[in-house]
Amino acid sequence: MRKTVLALLCLFPLITLAQSNDINRPRLVVGIVVDQMRPDYLSRYWEKLGSNGFKRILKGGFHCRNTHYNYAPTYTGPGHASIYTGSTPALHGIAGNDWYDQQAMDSVYCTFDSSARGVGGEGYQGMMSPRRLLTTTITDQLQLSTQMKARVIGISLKDRGAILPAGRSADAAYWFDGKSGNWISSTWYRNDLPKWLQEFNDRKWPEEYLSKPWKTSINIHEYTESDPDDSPYEAPFAGEAKPVFPHDLPALKGTGYDLIRKTPFGNTMTKDVSLAAMAGEKMGADETTDFLCISFSATDYVGHQFGPNAIETEDTYIRLDRDLADLLSFLDHQVGEGKYLLFITADHACAENPKHLKDHRLAAGFADSRLLQDTVRYFLREKYGKPEFFRCFLNDQVYLNEELILKDQRSLCEVEDELGKFIRSHVEGVYDCLRSCDFERESYQDLFRQRLQNGYYPGRSGNIFVLYSPGWTDPLYGGDGSMGTTHGSPYPYDSHVPLYWYGWNIPAGNSADEVNITDIAPTLSFLLNITLPNGCTGKKIDALVK
Repeated sequence: MRKTVLALLCLFPLITLAQSNDINRPRLVVGIVVDQMRPDYLSRYWEKLGSNGFKRILKGGFHCRNTHYNYAPTYTGPGHASIYTGSTPALHGIAGNDWYDQQAMDSVYCTFDSSARGVGGEGYQGMMSPRRLLTTTITDQLQLSTQMKARVIGISLKDRGAILPAGRSADAAYWFDGKSGNWISSTWYRNDLPKWLQEFNDRKWPEEYLSKPWKTSINIHEYTESDPDDSPYEAPFAGEAKPVFPHDLPALKGTGYDLIRKTPFGNTMTKDVSLAAMAGEKMGADETTDFLCISFSATDYVGHQFGPNAIETEDTYIRLDRDLADLLSFLDHQVGEGKYLLFITADHACAENPKHLKDHRLAAGFADSRLLQDTVRYFLREKYGKPEFFRCFLNDQVYLNEELILKDQRSLCEVEDELGKFIRSHVEGVYDCLRSCDFERESYQDLFRQRLQNGYYPGRSGNIFVLYSPGWTDPLYGGDGSMGTTHGSPYPYDSHVPLYWYGWNIPAGNSADEVNITDIAPTLSFLLNITLPNGCTGKKIDALVK
């Protein structure tokens, strides 16, 4: 929204840049993660995009066309952690959005911290921190290299999308509280909200965004890159009869503001608060490099509900392109063109809807996790007389009660081996089962098993990693689970993501050379002339660092 940009420029003082003819670092780094973005979206939607957003970046920046996640599970928490640490879950410890902790004997959320309290909000939503992140991030290293003078801030609708990129030493991370409609933080970072954020919250932006129906941004008949509006592969909003435009947001809002997450206006609000943060904190104003981490999460909520072929998804990216244009314009004005470094990537991509594939005679299916769990209990009861050896099934992983197995004088490796063989031969859609015992003493060389091994962290990951066949996913939205999409596998449809670089010292061009997501942090380290994150396993991208 252009008027929002103008309003923010009036609300906050302009940044006066110190002049220098010899800048060996950019004044500001902006890291952007677009949640659930596939690399084909921009080529599909190209004719609908403006000239000042994604097109500006692709034409003037560098495109790493063959960028992949080198581990699984491919979820939001591990994705953000891996981008900024340059390592995989096997080192940084963020083994999923949630995982079962063998020591605590309970399921935990990746950023939940019982010792933290909300700032600007109350209850569970504010009890968050990066405490479970076990290695440094590129943002932590920037702080260390500047004697904590750099301003580092993370912003996202999702707490994990703001917290994990900002790292453990950030000035702040801010995320959205759907109950109050405010942007909040936690006591890990500070004890009160800054004045600029209080003023932003006082404007009640969610009320404005949800006061009008979600209509298409162009004529609905022009969305020729997507399925028809009334598609059987899309899930309607609660309260809607069909998943079709226009979506009556005022009627669907209910008692809270979480609905905004499932609309493109969640991204617009994220952009708006990011502009307010840059102005309010005077980011990029002096010789010390600052770092702003932005995660656009609405694309993930929209994608899960409507899938990759929906008009809703296309419209969300058309509107995100406009938000990006606003962001670039603001950076040009506040920091100066050529004085900031920006990259855009995704925390994962997404699968095609299995029913959509099957309807087009392609191999696919729905993995029945309930049947798999019943199968596990049956085997453990028949083989050992102990169905209680089974803890839970999470992240496509079987968690066993290791303490009880050892107390029963059983070999954990033998139980894993026998159970894995039984699952593979009795559950449709299972391609292989990999054991934690093998992860700890072998090094897999084939691609997909290697990615699963890179996602394994002892004590946080399961005992058996279940690898489904390509095209098989858990049931999704709808009564029969056939609507929307998901992600999490090591396969290309989940691992292949965009990576665009733009701005300070970035050449124009593109490359199809293979890049791992863990290569982003070391590339930034070399560009900024700072130490690598302490668990970094990636390598610099040679096309960007000579």
